[in-house]
Amino acid sequence: MQVLHLSTSDIGGGAAIAAYRLHQGLQHLGVTSQMLVEKKSSDDRTVFAPKSNLSKALGVLKPTLDCLPLRLYPGCDITRLSLSLEWLPDGIAPKVAQLTPDILNLHWVCGGFLRIETLANKLKQPIVWTLHDMWAFTGGCHYNQDCDRYTDSCGNCPILQSHNDWDLSRWVWQRKAKAWKNINLTLVTPSYWLAKCTTSSPLFQERRVEVIPNGLNTEQYKPMDKRLTRELLNLPQDKQLILFGAIGATSDSRKGFHQLQLALKHLSQSGWQENTDVVIFGSYKPEHSIDLGFRVHYLGYFYDDIALALAYSAANVMIVPSTQEAFGQTASESLACGTPVVCFDSTGLKDIVEHERNGYRAKCFKAEDLANGIAWVLQDEERWQQLSRRAREKVEQEFTLELQAYRYSKLYEEVLHF
Repeated sequence: MQVLHLSTSDIGGGAAIAAYRLHQGLQHLGVTSQMLVEKKSSDDRTVFAPKSNLSKALGVLKPTLDCLPLRLYPGCDITRLSLSLEWLPDGIAPKVAQLTPDILNLHWVCGGFLRIETLANKLKQPIVWTLHDMWAFTGGCHYNQDCDRYTDSCGNCPILQSHNDWDLSRWVWQRKAKAWKNINLTLVTPSYWLAKCTTSSPLFQERRVEVIPNGLNTEQYKPMDKRLTRELLNLPQDKQLILFGAIGATSDSRKGFHQLQLALKHLSQSGWQENTDVVIFGSYKPEHSIDLGFRVHYLGYFYDDIALALAYSAANVMIVPSTQEAFGQTASESLACGTPVVCFDSTGLKDIVEHERNGYRAKCFKAEDLANGIAWVLQDEERWQQLSRRAREKVEQEFTLELQAYRYSKLYEEVLHF
């Protein structure tokens, strides 16, 4: 069995990292696995990307070109949109044919990488599509931001600030409905929340949807000595450390930095600032300092698993205040390192964080209860030790790379022999 993963990137972004980890897990299981991407950052010989300078230049331009029709909607801020139209021609089919896979596994394929119609017209292999966000069943947005119009056929899109039923979001939705009606397609989501959202869209109501959590390498992500990790990262030894981090940690509103700010201000007013510091990765120290009520250590951007594991192990608690997450890899990574997680009781994070067992799920979206959760985790050392032990157990039981790869390999076999 030869599997080919289609992903815009191999390790550039959370979805890409999840796809690449699965690719590695399948290889360790003995499955012939390859990746086809637009942007390659690894040195993996089984990951294929455009080689010519022209192809690379087009790959850089595609995300911008894909967004051009959005200029028809002057009310929306194109620079801040998370919306993909996927209308540009692509050259995927010949590249897929050259690699002769038995089955295709799609991942995050936006930014001009894969045209909507290509799935039906040019790709002949059975398709398993791992959804890393909501884009596959909406009119173009990657997260719906409390809009439920994708459960009908979109239109009147609040992101576009449109008041027209037949707007750009309806056009994208209708293209998907027409193109994907009869293709051999099986869907996988990493969380039960995303699976429920998927089946609530008419696009996929009749499709098979499997839930397979994202896996990670538990030999890389594991508890390490706090004194040593703090020394390596130049963090204080005599403080309790609150960790927060994500790609676009302080700039992506979905990641909940504004909620964290409010929670930390609540916490600082309760006397915690004397023996507690905040650590942030995924962002450099801003030019104009942000008052969080605590001393803040900015670690910048991490580009490898080892550095991330050091940060998780150095912390006493990880905060994941996202408003929507398809899964929440920072949460599972933190648990793997024995660091409890505080989050909101919402979306994909509910599959990872068990309330008052390996962390704390605060009321949605109450910053004060987020602060309560942080205090609850930190204030009792004996309880913290129990949370830490259960955090690692949760990952070992449900989120290992081996378990994820095994589940996918069985699904591939079922799809191929259906």
